Amino acid sequence: MTKSVLVTGGTGYVAGWVIAELLNRGYAVRTTVRSMDRAESVRSAVATDDAPLTFVVADLGADDGWDEAVAGTDYVLHVASPMSDAADLVTPARDGTLRVLRAATAAGVERVVMTSAANAASPSSYTEEGVTDETLWTDPDDPALIPYRRSKTVAEKAAWDFMAAYDGPTTLTTILPGAVFGPLLSAGNLGSVTIVQRLLSGAMPGTPRIGLEVVDVRDLADIHLRAMTSPAAAGERFLATGEFLWMREMAVTLRSNLGAAGARVPARDLPDFVVKAFALVDKPLRSITVSLGRRNQHSTDKAKRLLGWVPRPAAETVLDCARSLIAWNLVNRRTLK
Repeated sequence: MTKSVLVTGGTGYVAGWVIAELLNRGYAVRTTVRSMDRAESVRSAVATDDAPLTFVVADLGADDGWDEAVAGTDYVLHVASPMSDAADLVTPARDGTLRVLRAATAAGVERVVMTSAANAASPSSYTEEGVTDETLWTDPDDPALIPYRRSKTVAEKAAWDFMAAYDGPTTLTTILPGAVFGPLLSAGNLGSVTIVQRLLSGAMPGTPRIGLEVVDVRDLADIHLRAMTSPAAAGERFLATGEFLWMREMAVTLRSNLGAAGARVPARDLPDFVVKAFALVDKPLRSITVSLGRRNQHSTDKAKRLLGWVPRPAAETVLDCARSLIAWNLVNRRTLK
């Protein structure tokens, strides 16, 4: 009998690859959209017309639709997360997660796999030396945390607190990815891929002293599916951070391998004080200035040991991401926000 999976936030970058991989492995997939107007664009990006993919309208900010969304499914992959510049991301992230869990446990699904973030398992200051693992929790009360990082931490904590009080058959697993790059399924949602887009377009005069733990979106989809079915994954957190690269190293990889297409990639480094000055007028830079000179990294030994997860080299991911942006004709200053 074909197993059925609900994926939340079907229009998202990561969700699209999760849906595509589920369909490729023979699952029936249902995904949530905030409006049925988006359903056709999602289907055209991730599946053939006759694929077992259905849609239901449900919003993380409202109760309506969630019971219908989980009804009859075996697993739930909660990939959706609010993304905006709003100061309060905590409430929608936490409340949305609890809506999904309440519906999933009421329906008795086998497992919920929730996408958290590596920065929910990090020291408050990224400049601290060392390698940390899933046993560390970010302090959500640290006033220096950016809203997105606080929201991911609080939402994951709320999920585990909910499950601690729950007595039933459903189990929870959380996945904590790093910087997600890789090829695009459509031009509609770039997610963190905008970082590579900005490098290719020449929108950045130089590379900031930022280090990223690069995970390929295809490998991230794979670990979600491994966590969904592995008995060893029940009740566990898994870091999925990939290989560490300084942004300067990303730039060198692009310039060295893309020929003329990489000609606008910056070839110089930006001093920290210059990055902070740019951040005053460049919103995308503001959220990363706290990571300048980052020293902390994460261990993925647990995912490799328990799930057999082996991510691909970061340079391969960065190049595949860049080539995809070029193929979609998205390397253009006018596409940047």
